[in-house]
Amino acid sequence: MTRQIGCLLLAAALCALTGCGSAAEVSTDGETNQAASSAVQETEEISSSTQQVFAMDTYMTVTAYGDQAEAAVSAAVEEIQRLDALWSVGESDSEISILNDSGSVLLSEETAELVERSLTLYQETEGAFDITIYPLMVEWGFTSGEYQVPTQERIDQLLELVGSDKLEYDAETRQLTLPEGMAIDLGGIAKGYVSSHIMDVFEEYGVVSGMVSLGGNVQTYRTKTDGSLWRVGIENPDATVEALSSVDYVGILSVADKAVITSGGYERYFEEDGVTYHHILDPATGSSARSGLLSVTIVSEDGTLADGLSTSLFVMGKERALTFWAAHSDEFDVVLVEEDGSVTITGGLKDCFESDLDYTCVEN
Repeated sequence: MTRQIGCLLLAAALCALTGCGSAAEVSTDGETNQAASSAVQETEEISSSTQQVFAMDTYMTVTAYGDQAEAAVSAAVEEIQRLDALWSVGESDSEISILNDSGSVLLSEETAELVERSLTLYQETEGAFDITIYPLMVEWGFTSGEYQVPTQERIDQLLELVGSDKLEYDAETRQLTLPEGMAIDLGGIAKGYVSSHIMDVFEEYGVVSGMVSLGGNVQTYRTKTDGSLWRVGIENPDATVEALSSVDYVGILSVADKAVITSGGYERYFEEDGVTYHHILDPATGSSARSGLLSVTIVSEDGTLADGLSTSLFVMGKERALTFWAAHSDEFDVVLVEEDGSVTITGGLKDCFESDLDYTCVEN
């Protein structure tokens, strides 16, 4: 792939700007490998193991290389299933369902950690990330597949139940209490937490190389077994856009020890009366976010952060997203794809991103 790039200082870029996703591992010959196991180019005899599991409403693939690869993958799958059972809003006996039904629970340590991360993101993103959006997700039918466009009156009613600042949480006791009618869903951040947790499992079992793909969310452990970087493709979010019509991937990222997580409106949507409605709701409006973006890809060592920010920055739109990145550039980088097909990457990716498309690099 060619690299066509123009780097700008952030301030200049934002002046010009004012006028969910999925990823797949790509092998060194450029062919896409949806199963991570086929991506590793082995140079020596190394034990390997791969398992697929359906959890969190998506298919997940876990791959590891090393003497205890099979045990590591089995342990990782068990953890995926355990955490899914803990947080699933579709299971009546999950911790989150019990909370939503009863209105108050003492959270387990892991749930408390995820809730605390969510509350921090809510504050840092000025409400763009909000786990209390769940009642509106239900009303739109994005949790059941029975889609409908709610009346504005109904949206306004449910917006009264949105706002993580309304939650009552005691960090010392881990007691979380929901005001009447409110409910939460950790789905916007849970897969990223799980992928980061699997990296800890890999470390525990002495894995030398590994990768997880959780419904398109990719997190890599170290490099490939031959020492080369993992190549992760960013899916084309809309091939009907003229500027994107000639490519399968917006670009390829070469990474190690990174999570690559994409959110976009193309992941789950429906049409009614000629209008497309997608599942990424803006907590400020209660409707599908209309930010001018097709997809947002976050690259970070922290899978939990990457998962939460991929949705948040999509809601924010390009200008706010880049301003937020400038304040947190030591924590993550981002690839933004706009509705006209324009692609913007941030400075930390300039040496690891390649594309057949023209793109702009914004430096801090």
